[in-house]
Amino acid sequence: MRFSPSFLDEIRARLPICSIVGQRVTWEDRKGRYHCFGCGESGDHFTFLVKLEGLSFPEAVERLAGEAGLSMPARDVHAEAEERKRASLHEVMELACRFFEEGLQSRDGAGARGYLNGRALGPDIQRRFRLGYARASRNALKEFLAAKGVPHEDMVATGLLISGEDIPVSYDRFRDRVMFPITDFRGRIVAFGGRALSADAPAKYLNSPETVLFHKGDLLYNGFEARKAVQNAGTIIAVEGYVDVIAMATAGFGHTVAPLGTALTERQLDLLWRLTPEPILCFDGDKAGLRAAYRAADLALAALKPGKTVRFALLPEGQDPDDLIRSAGREAMAQVLAAARPLFDMVWTRETDGGGFETPERRAALEARLRDIAKTVADESIRHHYEQAFAERAREFFGYGQKGGNRQQRGGNGGDRRNGANNRAGGDGARNFRQPPPIISESLKRSTTLSGRVQPPLREVVLVMTMANHPGLVPDLLDEFAQIELTNRELDSLRTQILEIAAEDPHIESGGLRDRLVTARFGDLLGKLDLQIERCGNWQARADASDRDAADGWMQALTLHRKARTLHKELKDAEAALATDPSDANLAQMIDIQNQMANSEGTEALIEGFGLSSGRRSKPM
Repeated sequence: MRFSPSFLDEIRARLPICSIVGQRVTWEDRKGRYHCFGCGESGDHFTFLVKLEGLSFPEAVERLAGEAGLSMPARDVHAEAEERKRASLHEVMELACRFFEEGLQSRDGAGARGYLNGRALGPDIQRRFRLGYARASRNALKEFLAAKGVPHEDMVATGLLISGEDIPVSYDRFRDRVMFPITDFRGRIVAFGGRALSADAPAKYLNSPETVLFHKGDLLYNGFEARKAVQNAGTIIAVEGYVDVIAMATAGFGHTVAPLGTALTERQLDLLWRLTPEPILCFDGDKAGLRAAYRAADLALAALKPGKTVRFALLPEGQDPDDLIRSAGREAMAQVLAAARPLFDMVWTRETDGGGFETPERRAALEARLRDIAKTVADESIRHHYEQAFAERAREFFGYGQKGGNRQQRGGNGGDRRNGANNRAGGDGARNFRQPPPIISESLKRSTTLSGRVQPPLREVVLVMTMANHPGLVPDLLDEFAQIELTNRELDSLRTQILEIAAEDPHIESGGLRDRLVTARFGDLLGKLDLQIERCGNWQARADASDRDAADGWMQALTLHRKARTLHKELKDAEAALATDPSDANLAQMIDIQNQMANSEGTEALIEGFGLSSGRRSKPM
């Protein structure tokens, strides 16, 4: 609905901007504006909730109007009637979902349960995602809803029945299918996706049709849950299918969504950008997946905005996320995501992969294609940078200006195109760029022995060992703990084991958890980590710290860990920018980020009273 400027101004006047944004950002009350020092976003009360919490604009207005003590503007009679109609249709969809859930657990649902269990989607996952089964009958759902007093017209309006002038008797749309509920961004069921169990079914996957509730190009599967997880994860991942989303979410990647049976749409890309400036698009490791990735690249190019882009994660040949996680575990998927490639590199690969550019004519043809591609970028400033970047990459690729003249061209990126180091460099020519030396902090030097063995990062050790020594904190901090990006494989495995044990026994105490971890062959690792936190003085991660101090220290470590991850990414971007354009401005930007990393190394925020409950005076971690 539309809101009058005077109504929005009244909300701004009643609510100081500082009461909305809290301590996460800087603000200026006089102007009613904020600026986030973490992501660079700025705006007013409403844009804060839209951009940084993922609410829709009407949702933001409704929340702030309530806080300001204002009644929402009255809708006209027609709009009220339409809203009541939609509410009643949401109730119909909820009834249908419950019917499908019951069907899955019934005798008729044995085959569907077998299929789901075969995909490692057991009872807990079935309940979490409200999976169901539509019986093979043509009228099972129709009769159930009719018994509940649902009008026939509502069954048709929600797309649950197939009807028409040429159909004498309407019948259930979904029959003998595993059912996946689809929600809107408020968590309300608006549609279903059905996976056929019979090999003779005309369509393997069948979605609800377009209805007053459901416009498939405007929604994302798991969008409601993923929106909540994005704030902790820092990004969002788009995969291709429902089962892939579920596999990702259960592996700890709760910030994962999927299009609804179609290729990614411009509207869906805009939804991703509302949640994060650089979503990761993850595609299956086959020819179809690569074609889908290239189509998404073209879509993104035309819609690019300053600060808004996409990255591409390509899976190993012949695997989708569900396959990879089941065969190689969460760490393998995390590595694929960490190797996600920029949009620019993806386009470059498509245009050069497998091509021969030995002749001037072929090189000219490539340059012409690249110029045409750059012209598809609507934003003028980004288009200029793409034109410049393509030209510079082509010169390097062809070897112009190198000693000894042009080298023999092999085409493409040279080597395996899937997530290799050469691919991430974006082609053979890109290897000739001079990269600035990496930052090596003093603490990192100290953590490396003369034999070259590197200890796990201290902050990651604190985050995992605090939970090992204080398992009572796990239930309250479960989502944050499960979604931390850990670079050390042993710590990641230990974290997974802690989560599994805590899920089985939410009330387990430290001693019992330790015993089970030792039984699971983590005894030696725990001993090494205990010694590391003892030597470094990180007392709040030890078992003798109070739970309150342990929780405070853990939250500090988490905040600084996320900041360090952000700075590391910014440094990589700055190094790439400097390699492309060795200007004073780019050099200054890189040095500034390096200084921020150096200044934050080994420092922790002070919390008032920190350590008192453990018998210590306030001091840094």
